[in-house]
Amino acid sequence: MRRAAPFGPNLFASVMGTGIVATAGAAMPGLRTPATVVWALDAALLAFLVVAALRRWTWATVRDQLADPVMAQFWGAPPMALMTVGTGTLLLGSDWIGLTAALAIDWTLWTLGTALGLMTSVLVPLRMIGSGERAFGGWLMPVVPPMVSAASGALLAQYLPEGQFRQAMVLGCYALFGVSLFATLVIVPQIWQRLVQHGLGAASTVPTLWIVLGPLGQSITAANLLAGVHVLPGQTAFGVLYGTTTWGFALLWVAIAATVTVRTARRGLPFALTWWSFVFPLGTLVTGTSTLAKHVPSPMFTCVSIELYGALVLAWITVAVRTLAQRSA
Repeated sequence: MRRAAPFGPNLFASVMGTGIVATAGAAMPGLRTPATVVWALDAALLAFLVVAALRRWTWATVRDQLADPVMAQFWGAPPMALMTVGTGTLLLGSDWIGLTAALAIDWTLWTLGTALGLMTSVLVPLRMIGSGERAFGGWLMPVVPPMVSAASGALLAQYLPEGQFRQAMVLGCYALFGVSLFATLVIVPQIWQRLVQHGLGAASTVPTLWIVLGPLGQSITAANLLAGVHVLPGQTAFGVLYGTTTWGFALLWVAIAATVTVRTARRGLPFALTWWSFVFPLGTLVTGTSTLAKHVPSPMFTCVSIELYGALVLAWITVAVRTLAQRSA
């Protein structure tokens, strides 16, 4: 009798990856309708996984998963999945269900996702203190949700009435931005040090190198979306300056991660759910590049965002097909 595949928080990475294809597609010319269809698929996938999680997970299950030094990192996926679907609902789902309902859903998912994300940002790093574990790309997963909150919150802030409440929302989003940014600045050097001193490790962990793009691309997106709310002086300048410098490093990391991935694939890169690391992080770079294109009068960002989106869709199709094949085997 075939043993059922374990149901862990890493499954929610499929919601993140599918959702970023939809939200990134919202900014692509002529793709609004297909992007909305992908959002609907993603919302259904989230509902299915949430129901399955409520049926399968117990406090003991959660405790055991948090005790696992690898699986614990992927508890950052559920809050990001919630907020990704919420953002898609606002950007795309409003065409079908109306703006009022879309805002209500997005606020609910954003609130839940932000609360859960702040919990993972504290609890998972605390769990790693004294563990002696070596850093890998997955260590970024529990600290990226606040950056997703900052970007998603910037979109919601645009619908708040002008005044102190909107300003407080924007300031809160910048604080969430800082939570994730400075945690990333602590973790990425550890990942680099591990690569230099100990090498790549198991082939199945190589895709997690792409997770570094997550906080980079999402921070570019957040900085430039917050600039569009216009409640603080210098927001646009900060978004462009921070965005372009971070964008340059992100492209450098794409080159490194792609080269390592190709070399590993030649020797053998077995499929695992870590392959979803190819999708969402790349999608954040697409959204970040698209938001930069709105503030910088240069066709370069527009052209690059379209090219990156093509790569994103190809990665999503490849990983989704392999995931379905694995889960049904």
